Amino acid sequence: MSGVATPGSTRAETVPTGNTFDKYGSTNPVVRRLMAGFHRALDDLWEQARPRSVLDVGCGEGVLTNLWAERLGEGRVVGIDLDDEKLRAEWATRERPNLELRCEEATSLSFAEGEFDLAAAIEVLEHVPDAEATVAEMARVAERYLLVSVPREPMWRGLNMARGAYWRSLGNTPGHVNHWSKRSFESMLSRHGTVEEARSPFPWTMLLVRL
Repeated sequence: MSGVATPGSTRAETVPTGNTFDKYGSTNPVVRRLMAGFHRALDDLWEQARPRSVLDVGCGEGVLTNLWAERLGEGRVVGIDLDDEKLRAEWATRERPNLELRCEEATSLSFAEGEFDLAAAIEVLEHVPDAEATVAEMARVAERYLLVSVPREPMWRGLNMARGAYWRSLGNTPGHVNHWSKRSFESMLSRHGTVEEARSPFPWTMLLVRL
């Protein structure tokens, strides 16, 4: 979960870089069960795509990015996020020959058309001020696939309120500026390709889109 800069945006308009809650490292049994389902779905879609190279938009601390680089062996993996010294410190601990972590603006990527086999945005699009432009740029630099996930609304807010969190914002997680149901998210991504596989690991929506 991370902030991704877009032209004209400020840090105040995006979620702080990196995880606001360490769901990957949580010891809470409920969180661990939810994340196990999330990772199973993500791994299934990864295996279906079998990417040769990957751009990870909004990579945060690089946890997934590093894992993907390890899986690809010599295949190129690039992760991008906001410029933040805490992230840079995390990136320095995840150096691999085939992995590059750098600062980029999500709506104005420096990469060529079709430079990557797959572009991913995992738990990112709910944070960006211009999700449409971000997805369009991802589709431009990817040759075959987009792999994306977002929280499923209104379920996400309901779960937050059920656990007594974020009552003043009616359950909205800080930094979430976009909200989709499964149907509306599929509709947005369908403008860029064919939704080849849709998964619903509770409480997320996860899509593999063939460009």
